Amino acid sequence: MKVILQKDIPNLGDAGDIKEVAEGFARNFLLPKKLVIVANDSSKKAIDHQKKLIKIKKDKRKKTSEQIAASMSDVEITIPAQVGEEGKLFGSITSMDIAKELKLKGFDIDKRKIQLDSPIKSEGEFKVSIKLEEGLSATVKVIVVKE
Repeated sequence: MKVILQKDIPNLGDAGDIKEVAEGFARNFLLPKKLVIVANDSSKKAIDHQKKLIKIKKDKRKKTSEQIAASMSDVEITIPAQVGEEGKLFGSITSMDIAKELKLKGFDIDKRKIQLDSPIKSEGEFKVSIKLEEGLSATVKVIVVKE
């Protein structure tokens, strides 16, 4: 069955794509959740209009992400923590801690977008990457100091 995707669906395609899917998958899952519409001549005209709207929204999201990335480029976050001997922390600094500090600075970033290879377990300066929308990312300097 040929369908037109209304939304981005992982492992299937992006909104506006025309895909061939199994009838049962379309009838039982995709159509009831309004993720697709059946592809025919009238729906193709509607989808062309929808593609234009999606492109406008994507451009707007990209522009706001670029603005956020530019404003975050020189942000420094200082996080006080209990430090033992040899500069090791009691506990660790996680993406949730960084998200809280960013919120205090005026950036509402989801903790899942903060990319830490592993939690920070020592004091010092660290560069942390934050994944924004539309493939953009920003880097924030995190400074861990003795409490």
